[in-house]
Amino acid sequence: MTEIYDEENELHRFRAGSGVFRDDRTGLFARIIDAWRDMAGSTRRLIDENPSEARLLFFVLMSDLMFFLSWTIKTVVNPDSIVASAMPKDVALLLVGALLLRTTSVYIFALIVGLFLRAVGGKGTLKDTRCGIFWGSFVAAPFGLLAAFLAVGMSSLEDVIPLFRNETVALAPLWLGLLPFVWFVSAGAAEAHGFKRVFPLFAGLSLLCVVGLVWAMYLRANGVI
Repeated sequence: MTEIYDEENELHRFRAGSGVFRDDRTGLFARIIDAWRDMAGSTRRLIDENPSEARLLFFVLMSDLMFFLSWTIKTVVNPDSIVASAMPKDVALLLVGALLLRTTSVYIFALIVGLFLRAVGGKGTLKDTRCGIFWGSFVAAPFGLLAAFLAVGMSSLEDVIPLFRNETVALAPLWLGLLPFVWFVSAGAAEAHGFKRVFPLFAGLSLLCVVGLVWAMYLRANGVI
Protein backbone atom coordinates (compact mmCIF):
# COMPACT_ATOMS: atom_id res chain seq x y z
CA MET A 1 0.00 0.00 0.00
CA THR A 2 1.43 3.38 -1.07
CA GLU A 3 0.42 6.56 0.73
CA ILE A 4 -0.22 9.72 -1.31
CA TYR A 5 -0.71 13.19 0.12
CA ASP A 6 -2.79 15.64 -1.91
CA GLU A 7 -1.37 19.02 -0.84
CA GLU A 8 -3.90 21.02 -2.88
CA ASN A 9 -6.90 19.48 -1.13
CA GLU A 10 -5.07 18.48 2.05
CA LEU A 11 -6.23 14.89 1.71
CA HIS A 12 -4.49 11.65 2.53
CA ARG A 13 -4.82 9.05 -0.18
CA PHE A 14 -3.43 5.57 -0.53
CA ARG A 15 -3.06 3.17 -3.42
CA ALA A 16 -4.41 -0.33 -2.86
CA GLY A 17 -4.85 -2.90 -5.57
CA SER A 18 -5.71 -1.06 -8.78
CA GLY A 19 -7.40 1.97 -7.19
CA VAL A 20 -6.63 5.13 -5.26
CA PHE A 21 -8.59 5.60 -2.04
CA ARG A 22 -9.12 8.28 0.59
CA ASP A 23 -9.32 7.71 4.32
CA ASP A 24 -11.90 10.45 5.03
CA ARG A 25 -15.70 10.26 4.80
CA THR A 26 -15.69 6.60 3.86
CA GLY A 27 -19.22 5.83 5.11
CA LEU A 28 -21.92 5.31 2.49
CA PHE A 29 -24.26 7.99 3.86
CA ALA A 30 -21.41 10.50 4.09
CA ARG A 31 -20.53 9.80 0.48
CA ILE A 32 -24.15 10.22 -0.61
CA ILE A 33 -24.26 13.63 1.07
CA ASP A 34 -20.96 14.51 -0.59
CA ALA A 35 -22.51 13.55 -3.94
CA TRP A 36 -25.48 15.83 -3.30
CA ARG A 37 -23.03 18.66 -2.61
CA ASP A 38 -20.53 17.91 -5.37
CA MET A 39 -21.54 15.16 -7.78
CA ALA A 40 -18.52 15.73 -10.02
CA GLY A 41 -16.02 15.36 -7.19
CA SER A 42 -17.86 12.36 -5.77
CA THR A 43 -17.90 10.66 -9.16
CA ARG A 44 -14.19 11.31 -9.69
CA ARG A 45 -13.47 9.77 -6.30
CA LEU A 46 -15.40 6.64 -7.24
CA ILE A 47 -13.69 6.35 -10.63
CA ASP A 48 -10.26 6.71 -9.02
CA GLU A 49 -11.09 3.76 -6.78
CA ASN A 50 -11.60 1.59 -9.89
CA PRO A 51 -14.65 -0.18 -8.38
CA SER A 52 -15.52 -3.73 -9.31
CA GLU A 53 -18.51 -4.43 -11.52
CA ALA A 54 -20.19 -6.07 -8.53
CA ARG A 55 -19.96 -2.81 -6.60
CA LEU A 56 -21.47 -0.87 -9.49
CA LEU A 57 -24.24 -3.45 -9.78
CA PHE A 58 -24.97 -2.94 -6.07
CA PHE A 59 -25.66 0.74 -6.74
CA VAL A 60 -28.07 -0.15 -9.53
CA LEU A 61 -29.92 -2.81 -7.53
CA MET A 62 -30.31 -0.47 -4.55
CA SER A 63 -31.72 2.22 -6.81
CA ASP A 64 -34.04 -0.43 -8.29
CA LEU A 65 -35.37 -1.27 -4.82
CA MET A 66 -36.00 2.38 -4.00
CA PHE A 67 -37.68 2.79 -7.39
CA PHE A 68 -39.91 -0.16 -6.52
CA LEU A 69 -40.75 1.34 -3.12
CA SER A 70 -41.53 4.74 -4.59
CA TRP A 71 -44.01 3.25 -7.07
CA THR A 72 -45.74 0.94 -4.58
CA ILE A 73 -45.89 2.98 -1.40
CA LYS A 74 -48.94 4.85 -2.68
CA THR A 75 -50.97 1.67 -3.02
CA VAL A 76 -50.22 0.70 0.59
CA VAL A 77 -50.89 4.08 2.21
CA ASN A 78 -53.89 5.11 0.13
CA PRO A 79 -55.09 2.29 -2.16
CA ASP A 80 -58.18 4.22 -3.29
CA SER A 81 -56.29 7.22 -4.67
CA ILE A 82 -56.09 8.09 -8.35
CA VAL A 83 -52.35 7.47 -8.17
CA ALA A 84 -52.88 3.94 -6.89
CA SER A 85 -55.30 3.24 -9.74
CA ALA A 86 -52.52 4.04 -12.20
CA MET A 87 -50.11 1.56 -10.61
CA PRO A 88 -49.65 -2.01 -11.86
CA LYS A 89 -51.97 -4.37 -10.01
CA ASP A 90 -49.42 -7.15 -9.74
CA VAL A 91 -46.84 -5.93 -7.23
CA ALA A 92 -44.69 -9.02 -7.75
CA LEU A 93 -44.53 -8.28 -11.47
CA LEU A 94 -43.50 -4.70 -10.70
CA LEU A 95 -40.70 -5.95 -8.45
CA VAL A 96 -39.42 -8.28 -11.16
CA GLY A 97 -39.57 -5.40 -13.62
CA ALA A 98 -37.67 -3.14 -11.25
CA LEU A 99 -34.92 -5.68 -10.62
CA LEU A 100 -34.56 -7.13 -14.10
CA LEU A 101 -35.93 -4.80 -16.73
CA ARG A 102 -34.80 -1.60 -15.05
CA THR A 103 -31.33 -2.98 -14.35
CA THR A 104 -30.96 -4.02 -17.98
CA SER A 105 -32.30 -0.66 -19.11
CA VAL A 106 -29.78 1.22 -16.98
CA TYR A 107 -26.92 -0.81 -18.45
CA ILE A 108 -28.15 -0.14 -21.99
CA PHE A 109 -28.68 3.52 -21.15
CA ALA A 110 -25.11 3.81 -19.81
CA LEU A 111 -23.76 2.15 -22.97
CA ILE A 112 -25.62 4.54 -25.28
CA VAL A 113 -24.65 7.63 -23.27
CA GLY A 114 -21.04 6.48 -23.08
CA LEU A 115 -20.79 5.90 -26.83
CA PHE A 116 -22.45 9.23 -27.54
CA LEU A 117 -20.14 11.17 -25.21
CA ARG A 118 -17.11 9.43 -26.70
CA ALA A 119 -18.32 10.47 -30.15
CA VAL A 120 -18.50 14.15 -29.12
CA GLY A 121 -15.06 14.25 -27.54
CA GLY A 122 -15.46 12.52 -24.19
CA LYS A 123 -12.35 10.97 -22.67
CA GLY A 124 -13.89 8.42 -20.32
CA THR A 125 -14.20 4.68 -20.80
CA LEU A 126 -17.47 2.81 -20.79
CA LYS A 127 -16.71 1.70 -17.24
CA ASP A 128 -16.17 5.32 -16.24
CA THR A 129 -19.58 6.05 -17.73
CA ARG A 130 -21.15 3.27 -15.71
CA CYS A 131 -19.51 4.66 -12.57
CA GLY A 132 -21.06 8.07 -13.15
CA ILE A 133 -24.48 6.86 -14.20
CA PHE A 134 -24.87 4.03 -11.69
CA TRP A 135 -23.66 6.20 -8.81
CA GLY A 136 -25.93 9.01 -10.00
CA SER A 137 -28.97 6.73 -10.11
CA PHE A 138 -28.21 5.58 -6.57
CA VAL A 139 -27.74 9.00 -4.97
CA ALA A 140 -30.85 10.30 -6.78
CA ALA A 141 -33.08 7.44 -5.56
CA PRO A 142 -34.03 9.07 -2.21
CA PHE A 143 -35.59 11.95 -4.13
CA GLY A 144 -37.88 9.42 -5.80
CA LEU A 145 -39.03 8.30 -2.37
CA LEU A 146 -39.69 11.91 -1.38
CA ALA A 147 -41.75 12.34 -4.54
CA ALA A 148 -43.73 9.23 -3.58
CA PHE A 149 -44.54 10.65 -0.14
CA LEU A 150 -45.59 13.93 -1.76
CA ALA A 151 -47.91 12.00 -4.07
CA VAL A 152 -49.37 10.23 -1.02
CA GLY A 153 -49.94 13.57 0.69
CA MET A 154 -51.71 14.92 -2.38
CA SER A 155 -53.86 11.80 -2.67
CA SER A 156 -54.99 12.19 0.95
CA LEU A 157 -56.34 15.63 0.02
CA GLU A 158 -58.28 14.49 -3.05
CA ASP A 159 -61.62 15.02 -1.29
CA VAL A 160 -60.62 18.50 -0.17
CA ILE A 161 -58.90 19.59 -3.38
CA PRO A 162 -60.70 17.98 -6.37
CA LEU A 163 -57.86 19.02 -8.68
CA PHE A 164 -55.74 16.30 -7.11
CA ARG A 165 -58.14 13.75 -8.59
CA ASN A 166 -56.87 14.64 -12.04
CA GLU A 167 -54.48 11.86 -13.01
CA THR A 168 -51.98 14.18 -14.66
CA VAL A 169 -51.78 16.39 -11.56
CA ALA A 170 -51.72 13.43 -9.17
CA LEU A 171 -48.84 11.77 -10.99
CA ALA A 172 -46.87 15.00 -11.41
CA PRO A 173 -44.70 14.45 -8.28
CA LEU A 174 -43.65 11.05 -9.60
CA TRP A 175 -42.57 12.48 -12.92
CA LEU A 176 -40.90 15.47 -11.26
CA GLY A 177 -38.97 12.95 -9.19
CA LEU A 178 -37.15 12.09 -12.42
CA LEU A 179 -35.42 15.49 -12.47
CA PRO A 180 -32.92 14.70 -9.70
CA PHE A 181 -32.21 11.38 -11.41
CA VAL A 182 -31.49 13.11 -14.72
CA TRP A 183 -29.36 15.78 -13.04
CA PHE A 184 -27.15 13.44 -11.01
CA VAL A 185 -26.77 10.98 -13.88
CA SER A 186 -25.84 13.84 -16.22
CA ALA A 187 -23.34 15.26 -13.74
CA GLY A 188 -21.79 11.84 -13.19
CA ALA A 189 -21.52 11.06 -16.90
CA ALA A 190 -20.12 14.52 -17.70
CA GLU A 191 -17.41 14.15 -15.05
CA ALA A 192 -16.60 10.64 -16.23
CA HIS A 193 -15.79 12.06 -19.69
CA GLY A 194 -14.03 15.21 -18.55
CA PHE A 195 -16.74 17.71 -19.48
CA LYS A 196 -16.94 20.78 -17.27
CA ARG A 197 -20.48 21.72 -18.28
CA VAL A 198 -23.35 19.50 -17.20
CA PHE A 199 -26.26 21.47 -18.64
CA PRO A 200 -26.03 20.34 -22.31
CA LEU A 201 -26.30 16.68 -21.34
CA PHE A 202 -28.92 17.44 -18.68
CA ALA A 203 -31.02 19.39 -21.19
CA GLY A 204 -30.77 16.63 -23.78
CA LEU A 205 -31.75 13.86 -21.36
CA SER A 206 -34.55 16.01 -19.93
CA LEU A 207 -35.94 16.50 -23.42
CA LEU A 208 -35.89 12.75 -23.99
CA CYS A 209 -37.76 12.26 -20.70
CA VAL A 210 -40.41 14.77 -21.74
CA VAL A 211 -40.85 13.04 -25.09
CA GLY A 212 -41.11 9.68 -23.33
CA LEU A 213 -43.65 11.07 -20.85
CA VAL A 214 -45.84 12.52 -23.61
CA TRP A 215 -45.64 9.23 -25.51
CA ALA A 216 -46.58 7.25 -22.38
CA MET A 217 -49.54 9.56 -21.70
CA TYR A 218 -50.68 9.11 -25.30
CA LEU A 219 -50.47 5.32 -25.06
CA ARG A 220 -52.33 5.34 -21.75
CA ALA A 221 -55.06 7.61 -23.13
CA ASN A 222 -55.55 5.14 -25.96
CA GLY A 223 -55.67 2.13 -23.64
CA VAL A 224 -52.37 0.66 -24.81
CA ILE A 225 -50.81 0.73 -21.33
